[in-house]
Amino acid sequence: MNIVSGMRPTGKLHLGHYLGVLKNWVELQRESKTMFFVADWHALSTSYEDNLNLRDTSRELVKDWLSAGIDPEKSTIFVQSAIKEHSELYLILNMITPLGWLERNPTYKDQITQLQGKDINTGGFLTYPVLQASDIILYDADQVPIGEDQRPHLEIAREIVRRFHHLFGKEIFKEPKDLLSETPKLLGLDGRKMSKSYGNSIYLNESSDDVWNKLRTAKTDTNRVRLKDPGNPDICLVFDYHKEFSSEDKIGEMREGCEAGKIGCIACKKECFSSIESVLEPMRERRRNLSDSYIDEVIENGNREAQKVASAKMERVNSLVFNR
Repeated sequence: MNIVSGMRPTGKLHLGHYLGVLKNWVELQRESKTMFFVADWHALSTSYEDNLNLRDTSRELVKDWLSAGIDPEKSTIFVQSAIKEHSELYLILNMITPLGWLERNPTYKDQITQLQGKDINTGGFLTYPVLQASDIILYDADQVPIGEDQRPHLEIAREIVRRFHHLFGKEIFKEPKDLLSETPKLLGLDGRKMSKSYGNSIYLNESSDDVWNKLRTAKTDTNRVRLKDPGNPDICLVFDYHKEFSSEDKIGEMREGCEAGKIGCIACKKECFSSIESVLEPMRERRRNLSDSYIDEVIENGNREAQKVASAKMERVNSLVFNR
């Protein structure tokens, strides 16, 4: 089973990224052939004006992956822009992809609304799904781990594959299937969407002190004024974090103590902090052993492996399209 997935190097990774993506990747690499790539070309589709230092942000992204448990002995880790076959296939697929498919893409319409204030009326942003299709089918991905919002993109990829086969008369690509993963909706510490721009995130590379200083400010049940007041865990942000990071026993203990007015919010936050630290401290330990030279070595090795696969596939594509 081939699994291919990528992530854009547009900023530091936080707990939401860990729960929504990395935790799943770590599990997948145990049972499948996995390829994970730094989607630096994709980053340019929305952040080309942000003066991203893509070399450094790409290295930091890979460092976060390895810290979270992605194993370069089990997974191929590479950088998208280092494999020029991505752009070559992207160009060919753009030639045959109807404009209407891209303009009707609901994800495209949603992001045009959500990213107001950014100039994203570009060809790169419109054809994002075509590049994504190239990333996936170049490596014969059987499945792609995605959230519900990415399903339209994957359907476009399948349509492009079918159109290519119809036009050129031979089936050389797999139609990738979605591997829907439950993406926990972990809100930021202020109750809004977890976002770098809001300053409400706990990042994977933060110190223990920084994590506690942030968590202690997290919103709780505002109706609970005194320690002995009964609380409602179901409207408490900290309890949401407990549900993702604490054991079942601790979750039950926190619920019971809150509802009975037997545990205060600070004590509850300290227990939550302990649970989060049980995840983050092993990451810090792994990170301490990751030098920049080792990260570069991992990327270079992954690039070589990806290059072999991509080159072989593009030879077949060019033979079919250009009769050479």
